[in-house]
Amino acid sequence: MRRTAIAVAASTMTLSLASCGVLNASGEASDASPTKGNDITVGLLLPERANSRYENFDYPIIKKKVESLTRKQGKVDYDNADASAEKQATQLQQMIDDGVDVILLDAVDSHAIADGVKKAKDAGIPVIAYDRLAEGPIDAYISFDNSLVGEVQGRTLVEALGNGEDASKKIVMMNGSPTDPNAKQFKAGALDELTGKVDIKKSFDTKDWDPKNAEANMAQAIEAIGVNNIAGVYSANDGMAGGIIDALKAAGVTDMPPITGQDAELAAVQRIISGEQYMSVYKSYPQEAEAAAEMAVAKVQGKDIQFDALTRDKVDSPTTKDIPAQLVPVVALTRKNIKETVIADDIYQLSDICTSKLKSACEELKLG
Repeated sequence: MRRTAIAVAASTMTLSLASCGVLNASGEASDASPTKGNDITVGLLLPERANSRYENFDYPIIKKKVESLTRKQGKVDYDNADASAEKQATQLQQMIDDGVDVILLDAVDSHAIADGVKKAKDAGIPVIAYDRLAEGPIDAYISFDNSLVGEVQGRTLVEALGNGEDASKKIVMMNGSPTDPNAKQFKAGALDELTGKVDIKKSFDTKDWDPKNAEANMAQAIEAIGVNNIAGVYSANDGMAGGIIDALKAAGVTDMPPITGQDAELAAVQRIISGEQYMSVYKSYPQEAEAAAEMAVAKVQGKDIQFDALTRDKVDSPTTKDIPAQLVPVVALTRKNIKETVIADDIYQLSDICTSKLKSACEELKLG
């Protein structure tokens, strides 16, 4: 409840300030610090492509927002690490060498990137941790309330399994990458809801969040537990949920047990409609990405009041305490609220979701 209140309050405050013009960072260059106006370069480092959100939402939304805030004088220098911490370190160093004005960093490995963050700091380049909390002297952090994400996943899975005294509630827990600090928070939040209510027979930390690794892990769990003994699966994101479903299908399952997810990927939304996946966690990528762009522009232009208004929360990393932060709220996505979430927010068009294969299911949910 505390985390929910904090996240919603932060979101409400931000929207209220924006409506009053307080967060309008697109003013004249004279409103900013004397040394930097609208002609700025924002470095954006994203971690991988296995999750479709980064290429389809985060990058284009941040790019568009930076252009809007700087009257199309600012630009985004973008690189993707393809799940390689070494590659991301090289990309970060290149951005330092190129002299970008500020860096939005979504770390592949939060610990391994700390030295690079320090190098950027030493070069006078602010680093804002985006979506994942990197170690090192970062200037701010924006993400979703990751513990709350796990709680929402765990709570929804328990509800799907029912509240009876059925001792056969054996589940598999498919967590995210051990190098991603968010994965640890998702896991902890989920365990708060699952512990004592289900029997976690197998738990995996999935390398690189790779759906193929999740599929292999699930095949191992099926062999150890028995496919008919698995009542549900906690999957930390949608990509892995797809791999889990493939493993269950390979084992002959046609009626899927409740399977969780996260990110509201298009394929996952379609699986939810068809009944293959029970839920996902919808996170407003536009809200997160636009706020990150606002932070970056305000920081480099010296607009401290606007920057502070966007970062009213505080978080700790293993290396840095009281990091200014914004935590964006989340919601469980099920068959019941597809229209009110991803469709209402224009994440997907109805025609993208309701293909001919899903026509009858969409009609049943009155999505037409």
